[in-house]
Formats: sequence, structure tokens, C-alpha cells
Amino acid sequence: MRDIVTIPFSGGDSLIITCDNSGAIGMREQDHVHVPYEIVAYYAFRVAAMECIAAGGEPISVLLHNFCGNEPWDELVEGIELGLSELELSGVSISGSTESNFQLLQSAVGLVVLGKKSTAQITDRTFSEQLKLAVVGLPLVGDEVIELKDQVAPLHIFKEVSKINDIMLWPVGSKGILYELNQMFPNEKITQDRVSTTVDIIKSAGPSTCFMACFQPEQEEILRKITGDLFHTLEIKK
Repeated sequence: MRDIVTIPFSGGDSLIITCDNSGAIGMREQDHVHVPYEIVAYYAFRVAAMECIAAGGEPISVLLHNFCGNEPWDELVEGIELGLSELELSGVSISGSTESNFQLLQSAVGLVVLGKKSTAQITDRTFSEQLKLAVVGLPLVGDEVIELKDQVAPLHIFKEVSKINDIMLWPVGSKGILYELNQMFPNEKITQDRVSTTVDIIKSAGPSTCFMACFQPEQEEILRKITGDLFHTLEIKK
């Protein structure tokens, strides 16, 4: 089950709603991870946008919930615009609200992405031993996201992979790869001992620093060509 809300409309289109949030990440003294607010917003947008695109949606609007005060607003918007630029998306409206009545001790940001998709588009698959799986990128969290940024799956690669016909994409979040595998295939009980890969399947992937792809064997070559060294094979044993 994906972390999305889908609202079908007449005419064959659906509204896709996705979101992300972060706390204690920013430039306040008591934040646990200190990074510019542009980076905070970029990664929040990244998560919500990846969820939207993986579900077959095209982002059309972004809503920002800012609990960092008035001053960081422009920097937060710049982070969202950076993500939109990497996805080569234009005409996406950005709006939102700032908590300006009270000052929090730590930074906090919430972000919602609205997208549209064709209701007829199928983005999920039933588990089959004939299908292949891979992880693109590595699960990273906290300071690792900055220190090991070359292991983070770039948004432009995610978008390019999403164009492969009938591929199933699944961003990995804070609960890790094993949890997400069971969300991908809810009718298949997948335990840690059944999964063979070089990637840590329990570790948090923070702001979706990696994603999983489910594909036909003949699609592996093109997927490896697009993703390069970020490609990691994942096998589910019987």
C-alpha cells in the first residue's frame, strides 16, 4: 500500500496527494542536524514528489507548512524550486503558510504535493518469481545524506526510470527496505531471511535516498544503463 491519497474525478483523471515532514533539521540551535533551509525543503519535496511520480502522478502544486519562522521562507521555496528543476517541471504552483505567532525551539517543515494521473494507469504489480527487483541508491539518514550524497538516487534518474514501460517504483522511507517490500507486495509475507542483497534492508532511508524497482528480466539492461553504480540487485528467495 502506497503512502498516498487518490481521489478519482469524472473524465478519467485522479488527484494524487502525497506529503512529507521533517523536525529538528535546520539552522536552529537545538536542531539535531544543522543544514540550510533550502536543503530541508528540497528533501521534503523530494520525498513527496517521488511518491507522487511512483504512483503515476505528475506534480501540479506544492503546499509548504513552515514552522521555522518568516525569515527562512524564501530559502525553503528555493529548495522546492531546485527539486522542480531537477524533475524538469514548470508551471507548478507553490503556496503555503508560516507559523509566525510563536517561535519553536527546533525547526519543523511539512510539505504536500498534489498531482494528477490517468485513472486507468496501473502502477502496482502482484508478486511473481518471474519479476526482478533492484534497489537504486543507498539508505541514508541524518548527516549521511550530506556526507554520502553521491550514493543518493538523484531525482532526474528517478524520473527517467519512471518512464520505463510497466516498471513499478517504490521510494524507501524511514522504516527501511524490508518494511517497504511488504507494502509493495501485501499478499506475500517477506521476512529478512528471504531477502538477498548487499544493501542494509532494515536501515532508515531518511528522505527516500533510495528506491526500489520491480521489472521484467529483459528491462534490466536499460535500468542498469540509467542508474549505473547506484544499481543494487535484490532477490526474494522462496
